[in-house]
Amino acid sequence: MPIFYEQRELVTPGDLIADGDYMAGDSTYKEDDKIYATRVGLVNYEGRRLNVVALKAFYVPNVGDLVIGEVVNVNLGSWNLDIKAPHLATLRASDVLDRSFSPQRDDLPSIFDVEDLMLSKIVACDRTRDPLLTIREPGLGKISGGQVVEITPTKIPRVIGSKGSMVNMLKKETGCQITVCQNGLVLIIGKTIEKERLAIMAIRKIDQEAHTKGLTERVTEMIQKENQGV
Repeated sequence: MPIFYEQRELVTPGDLIADGDYMAGDSTYKEDDKIYATRVGLVNYEGRRLNVVALKAFYVPNVGDLVIGEVVNVNLGSWNLDIKAPHLATLRASDVLDRSFSPQRDDLPSIFDVEDLMLSKIVACDRTRDPLLTIREPGLGKISGGQVVEITPTKIPRVIGSKGSMVNMLKKETGCQITVCQNGLVLIIGKTIEKERLAIMAIRKIDQEAHTKGLTERVTEMIQKENQGV
């Protein structure tokens, strides 16, 4: 049962990954016992299951995901947010007001308006309706400071690292508060703009080099070098 690519090796659509008793996972398909890639990405072996982690992909919402979204519509009783998914998400006024919404009493644009950025969590999501958001947890709500950097959603696990090793290193070395969201957006709040820019530089490096080995050491070295001039 030959394997033609090593773990985390880059493949392109149509590449033959393996031949034999394997199961086709994400971004792959099986034909005559052969597993082929359907997207550009990195091979990931999970036992007999073969996946390709797409380098460029839409964010697929899941319940419990932390996301950053931009308000794009203010409706009667709710807001629509762009969370970088195929469909807009909804934040209900009743979730924000903690009471029933009244159009005569409540002016939603005065609370959150178009172009506002929100840190929220997905509480409901399935094929029959758009993602439903909440901000009823500590730390969630309108983003009023810091900077937001966007990366490929599939690279988010690399930014977090094993047991949080990468993101904890970033926080320690830059001194920034870093909130990593599953939809490919990262909120960075630092004591200075220079510290925030340093964190952004490091995260972009992770995004670009996520498929390589020794990345944590290279990112740490880069930050320490840059810190000498900050």
